[in-house]
Amino acid sequence: MGTIANLRSRRTQAQLHALAGVGHEIRLDDQSHRRKYLREYNQAFRSYQQALHSADLDAAIQCADILLVGDYHALPNAQHFAAELLEKRVQPGDRPVVLGLETVFARDQRILDQWWRREIDSDELRRRIRFDAEWGYDWEPVFKLLTSGRDHCEAIYGLDCMPREDLRRIGARDRHAAHKIQEIRERHPQAVILVLFGESHLAPAHLPRILKKQVPDQRILTILQNVDPLYWQATSDKAGPITAVQVEFNVLCVFNATPLEKYEHYRLQLSRWCCGREEQADAAPTIYNLILSFARMLGIERYSPHNRTQPRFLMDLLPEVCSTTSDPQFRKLLGSRLNEDAVDRQLRRLEERGSLYVQQLNLLIVREFKLSSAAEEAARFLYYACQGLGQDATARAQEDFYSEAMEHALAYFGSRILCGGREELSEERSALDPSGSEFAGCLVGYQLYDSYIDGRISTRRLRQLFLTKLNEPGTARALFRELSGQRSSPLRRRLPKT
Repeated sequence: MGTIANLRSRRTQAQLHALAGVGHEIRLDDQSHRRKYLREYNQAFRSYQQALHSADLDAAIQCADILLVGDYHALPNAQHFAAELLEKRVQPGDRPVVLGLETVFARDQRILDQWWRREIDSDELRRRIRFDAEWGYDWEPVFKLLTSGRDHCEAIYGLDCMPREDLRRIGARDRHAAHKIQEIRERHPQAVILVLFGESHLAPAHLPRILKKQVPDQRILTILQNVDPLYWQATSDKAGPITAVQVEFNVLCVFNATPLEKYEHYRLQLSRWCCGREEQADAAPTIYNLILSFARMLGIERYSPHNRTQPRFLMDLLPEVCSTTSDPQFRKLLGSRLNEDAVDRQLRRLEERGSLYVQQLNLLIVREFKLSSAAEEAARFLYYACQGLGQDATARAQEDFYSEAMEHALAYFGSRILCGGREELSEERSALDPSGSEFAGCLVGYQLYDSYIDGRISTRRLRQLFLTKLNEPGTARALFRELSGQRSSPLRRRLPKT
């Protein structure tokens, strides 16, 4: 068994490799992190007092008059959490809820009210508040939150004002938002006010301090999301995944994404802004970063000239990455390689997961970026690269149950390594056929991850698993039985019994 330091290293090594790559690129494109205002936020929350159970989190939320929820704008999980929190807080017979958003300028309140009254549709709302020009992030998670607010809240208010681009004036926006929240309290004296505002605004000396002066009698609770230092501290806890922590008396933090997931979403957002068209965001740097970071963690060389203990010239094998393949294009690409039923299955998988690696074409398609799926397909590519990409024997071996199961096991293991072992990954498998190779592979991948984290399997052994040629008779079956003989997986208890 490893020490706490070894435990953290094994949980975070691949993520840290990937973060180094994406962080360097972001810093080249975005210099705002040097601003005093952002430094104050980054220095404010360095450690937490204790982990929270869900009941503790719910009790704290229930007691608050005003909920200040931190938003990482490029991360859909942040807006999804706000929508879930809103719907959970609205209870029959309880206090009404009012939603306040940084996303919408206060000047555009009348437009928001027209949409609230269903006098205009969502397209007109988006156009008239100049969402794409003034905000520029993904519309869908924001619209989901707006819709949830219209369905469940007493009112929705825009809280922000210009200028958004000038960080020298950002304090004025905090003061403006505090006054707007005070006005909301006067209009809705009995309501719980849920505010979603950019995370940097929620440093103690920023919006919370100003708001407390405006409404001193109100119980204000700050709910942060996915703060990096707090996440890394939580990964050192051997008790298992931590979903929420208490930072200070009136400050909590919830975890619904890893730092890598946050910053890869931001890198994709930078790509969209650069291209000027959302559908053309370049996912290739993200995928290559995942592949090479996982390879580095396994001790796989990028430039090895042989395919024995290393894949031969991994850098030459990197897949083509495509973000815009339509269904007809996909069918045309695979039509000569797979029958129609197989193509249909691949298309369904792409729609469900958002990413898909097609070994026959050495092509990785990303339609919707989800870190868990993208990481799994990146690991799947690495498995094929180690096997000897393009060899006919490897392709034939896929027809064997145990070879398919091992492919799924190693791909799933890679996704857990790159995603911090998040429990949500295992829940995605609840609908799988218990007699299928993917179900069996996920069980083994889950166990393999636990064995690695606990120090019962080495990085060298993991590399050997990826490089073991499964097309040799009996190899895949023997390897599967060896790995599945490890301790029982919590995943097995979650999935349907046969």
